[in-house]
Amino acid sequence: MQLAAIPSPSVNGFHLGPLYIHFYALMYIVGISLAVLLGRRRWSAVGGDPALVDEIAIWCVPAGIIGGRIYFDLTTPKYIPPHWWGPLAVWDGGLGIWGGVALATVVGIWRLRKAGADVLAMMDALAPCLLVAQAIGRVGNYFNQELFGGPTSLPWGLEIAPAYRPPGYLQDPTFHPTFLYELVWDLLLAWLLIRLGKSGKVRPGSLMALYVVGYSAFRIFEESLRVDPSEHFLGLRLNFFVASALTLFGLVWFVVLQRRSPRPEAVAEAEADPEATDTSEAPEPPESQ
Repeated sequence: MQLAAIPSPSVNGFHLGPLYIHFYALMYIVGISLAVLLGRRRWSAVGGDPALVDEIAIWCVPAGIIGGRIYFDLTTPKYIPPHWWGPLAVWDGGLGIWGGVALATVVGIWRLRKAGADVLAMMDALAPCLLVAQAIGRVGNYFNQELFGGPTSLPWGLEIAPAYRPPGYLQDPTFHPTFLYELVWDLLLAWLLIRLGKSGKVRPGSLMALYVVGYSAFRIFEESLRVDPSEHFLGLRLNFFVASALTLFGLVWFVVLQRRSPRPEAVAEAEADPEATDTSEAPEPPESQ
């Protein structure tokens, strides 16, 4: 008999006048807001204009929502609500994180190049911020009673109401809170990336590459636990293969960056001491005879 469990929420939102505010959407708003604030601070710390982070957010947040919903619609078409507005209903079914990050990245690179900013430096500044936004967004999954794993009797097992349990699990009361596992991992990975960035031991763009590696690798583990509705391929969840491919891509990207990009500390030293390449030891040309 299970002695403890995380209770399921009784509501997934609240009324504000005639509007119904979903906690899912509210958590994303909070997460994005904190990510922008952290991004401004990190970008300013490397000498950038924090207003550029605001501009990038104005373009990338809508792009991320659109990309995330397109990914969801393409990869889980049978879970689209059966209404004309079903493909747009981000509150019903949610967003696919990889589609959101992909489209937001494309749009962000376009805006950064137009502004003449350092794309790799901005990526490094924003990589931990993305993880903070994703972590807070996962709280919304709790209120939606989604993104959970298989049955468990662990003390942190999550109660799922019968209406939200997939077929074959109607008799199981508690499940792995995989959204909570991801939340903890996202915050830990964000902290690790920040620490690594301060160490100056990696080259520009590496924090974003490691974001792709770390998040995707964890999703491989997470997808092995989850039992909520998903498309399957060769008996495995589709996102398992996406996560595996992105983990490999991130590793290759990281290795390429380490070989091609100048070391941040070397650039800083060169800028601080232009005489670093001292030519005083070079032999003087012979005098004219």
